[in-house]
Amino acid sequence: MVPKEILDKVRLIEIRTRSAVNDLLAGEYHSVFKGRGVEFAEVREYQVGDDVRSIDWNVTARVGAPFVKIYDEERELTVMLVVDASASGAFGSVRQMKGEVGVEISALLAFAAIRNNDRVGLLIFTDTVEVFVPPKKGRRHVLRVIRELLYFRPRGTGTSVRGALEYLARVLHRRSVVFLISDFLDQGFERSLQLVGLRHDLIAVTVCDPREKQLPDVGFIDLRDPETGERVLVDTRHADVRRLFAARRQRDEDRRRSLLRRAGVDAIEIDTARSYVEPLAAFFRARARRY
Repeated sequence: MVPKEILDKVRLIEIRTRSAVNDLLAGEYHSVFKGRGVEFAEVREYQVGDDVRSIDWNVTARVGAPFVKIYDEERELTVMLVVDASASGAFGSVRQMKGEVGVEISALLAFAAIRNNDRVGLLIFTDTVEVFVPPKKGRRHVLRVIRELLYFRPRGTGTSVRGALEYLARVLHRRSVVFLISDFLDQGFERSLQLVGLRHDLIAVTVCDPREKQLPDVGFIDLRDPETGERVLVDTRHADVRRLFAARRQRDEDRRRSLLRRAGVDAIEIDTARSYVEPLAAFFRARARRY
C-alpha cells in the first residue's frame, strides 16, 4: 500500500504541472519529437529528389535499378526519465531542493508523454542504478513512475552518470527520447554520453541552485560535500574567497556545457530560484523550429 501522504503529493504535482503541460508543452511536444521514431514500410524505385542515404543497396544490386527504403513515422514514442538521486540533490536555498525540482520536471514530462499516448520509463541512479521501471503506456503507469520518484530513498550518496548511461544502453533497445536530469557533479562520463546520444535522442537537464554559484557575505560558514562528507570552514567576509568560489563554479559550468556540445547532446538549464516551466518551454519551441 502506498501511504496517503505520497498519494497526496502525486495529486499535488499533477495539479501543479497540468497547466504547463496543457498550455506550454503539449502543443509543441509532437512537433518536437515527430519522426524521431520510424519503422520500415516498403521499398520503391528511386525518384529525383530522394535522399541518396535512403537507397537500399541490396535491392538495387538485385534488380539493377536504384530503390529507396520508405519509413512510416511511429505514432508512439518511448520517453525515458533518467533521474539523479545522489545526495547533492538534497540542497536548496530558495523554495525547493534540487531533487524536488527534478521530480516535478520528471512529472511534467511524463504527463506530456501520456497526452500523446507514448510510453514512459524511469531509471533512478546514484553511484549505482537503484531503480529501473520499464517503459509502458497509460496514466496508471505514469502515476506509478511519479510515486517511485517520491517514495524512493537512495542507498548510495555519490553520482555515476556513466554507470546510469551504460546500464541504459544495455536495457533500452528501441530508439527513445531520454531526459537525463542531474546536477552533473560528476566526471568521466563523456564517452558514455556520446554513445547513448548516437542511439537515442538524449537531452541533458541540469538542475542547479544559486548558492552553488555565489557565496553570500555572512562570515564563517561550514561547507560540507553531501556526497563525500568532506568539510571545509570558509570565511565569506573576504571578497577574494567569494570571487574564487564563483570563478571555480563558472569553470565547472563551462566545462559541462563544452562536454555536452562535444557529445552532440541538447541541454536545458534549470535554476531552482526561477520557474522551470519557461526553460523547458523555450527548449521545446527552439527544437520545434529546428525540426
